[in-house]
Amino acid sequence: MATVVPVEPYTGEWYPGFKPEFIASPYIIDGTGPFTKEDQDKFWFLDFHWSRGLTPLAAFAWGQDGYCWGTQHAAEALPLPPGRGITSRFAGTHLYGSAIPESDPREIGARAQRLGTNLPRFLQSYKATWEAGRDELEATWNYFQGLDLTAVPTSGFADLLTQARRYHQRSMEIHFGVMYPLLVNFLGFYGACAEMGINTADIGKFLQGEDTKIMETDRGLAELARKAKAAGLRQAFEENSGNDIRTALSAQGGSASQWLTDFDDFLQVYGHRQEATCDVGVPSWIEDNTIPLDMIKSFVLKDTDHDFEAAARNAMAEREAAVDTARSGLTKEEQAVFDAGLQSNLEANFPWWQDDHNYYIDLKVMIPLRRVSQELANRVGADNKDDLLYLFWPELLDVANGATYQGGVKSLVGDRRQYFDHWGALRGSMPKVLGTVPETVEDPVLIEIFGLNPSSIRAVQNPHAAEETVLTGVAAAKGTATGIARVLQSSDDMHRLEPGSILVCESTSPSWTPAFGKIAGAACDGGGMLSHAAIVGREYGVPTVTAIGIATLAIQDGDEIEVDGTNGRVTILKRAADLAAANA
Repeated sequence: MATVVPVEPYTGEWYPGFKPEFIASPYIIDGTGPFTKEDQDKFWFLDFHWSRGLTPLAAFAWGQDGYCWGTQHAAEALPLPPGRGITSRFAGTHLYGSAIPESDPREIGARAQRLGTNLPRFLQSYKATWEAGRDELEATWNYFQGLDLTAVPTSGFADLLTQARRYHQRSMEIHFGVMYPLLVNFLGFYGACAEMGINTADIGKFLQGEDTKIMETDRGLAELARKAKAAGLRQAFEENSGNDIRTALSAQGGSASQWLTDFDDFLQVYGHRQEATCDVGVPSWIEDNTIPLDMIKSFVLKDTDHDFEAAARNAMAEREAAVDTARSGLTKEEQAVFDAGLQSNLEANFPWWQDDHNYYIDLKVMIPLRRVSQELANRVGADNKDDLLYLFWPELLDVANGATYQGGVKSLVGDRRQYFDHWGALRGSMPKVLGTVPETVEDPVLIEIFGLNPSSIRAVQNPHAAEETVLTGVAAAKGTATGIARVLQSSDDMHRLEPGSILVCESTSPSWTPAFGKIAGAACDGGGMLSHAAIVGREYGVPTVTAIGIATLAIQDGDEIEVDGTNGRVTILKRAADLAAANA
């Protein structure tokens, strides 16, 4: 029997001044918005991508153009037979997602037939399809990069905003249009392997070892750390936080000045990214150097450098060994099936694409909209460059078209900032699921990406979850590690990670990747075998367990824990309070 977690506490007023017509979109199956009583009958999961919460503009852009348009468009173009994409609702500033099921047997059959026809064609042209989409988006990105916004007349900003939003919308079409068929292809291979008796814990290893743009960025950060140590700059990093390091190095001069030049050169190539997925409310590395400098600091202070080449060699060796082991237990006929599936998945590599698309799409696609909104804020006399991010899309267009910003609109922005801060502080207490919670879910996206398997669903419904000391999840990256837990709400807190500590969080995204160069293990509430944490954990050789459901609830910051990434288990060995008492 399904469990019901009431949505009613979250059906009140959304952002102050919100009007339903702000988000009306006839071109999607199910649009976004605040919870209503009618949502009680659906299953909703707290999305781990936006632990900070979303501003009105960010909520509109992702809720409409990301989940609702991107996934629903892709689910029709190359369909997942039982699903029609994802829809979203907001509890305060926090986004919940829900799969849109298809229950009509006739329609499911028709969609399956269409998938069977279209998927082979897609796979045969995958590389060209993805590269064409990527190049299209890069051309639009370069257009925005070349714009001198200060020279654009105010009358032109409504058009620029529309272009920036369309860039995001088109990015989501390409993103999910590639993601869905790649995922289906992987799951087909996964199912075939399982039927042939191959250890499912090894299947993710078959595709590891591929280089990505995110890994390339991490190597750049590590190289800057090496240069800093060679130039004798360790003290400046050790004595200052990320927001003060640049000032300290500028004052030092000499070799520090050359290092800052190298750092700025790095930012021109890799700094056009945000510490969030498709969130217009978050600055880029170029706008705010704090995060990359904190990342470099963590590498500088680490006693030994992370050996990227050795990690890559180990990942490839593990991959080859896993493939050989799997094939050795198969008949010749089964080997042929395995080899064909493996070759298809190597050519259309979902784990590789997961990291690479983040570089080209997720981490930078909202920067043009952010920049245009900030320049418009300057034009209309806003108090803060980010003020217009607290408007919904129609309100933003009104300001761009000449509506007065001062007075009521300015006051509304202030109220919404308070609303954002209030709900941000509530993140740790937000229910992991809402509505009618099933015992199992069928949508492969929810299972493999978000980790919503039967075990995690049961865990989040456990009223005694905070008292658990042995937690189970998906064995995402093998190995065992013991260390002190650091429970983090977002990547903004990564500076709290010490070498050898255990990262505990809702889940990770590419912004977390450098952390894997110094942590001993990772434990995540969400994420499946194909989530970011699982993929990066395998590449870095960091024991990782995902889809725990209650890791951030049961584990306290400072606990000593063991992560068993081979068997999918996390054990709390000693509580933080007991450790503190013993060390007193």
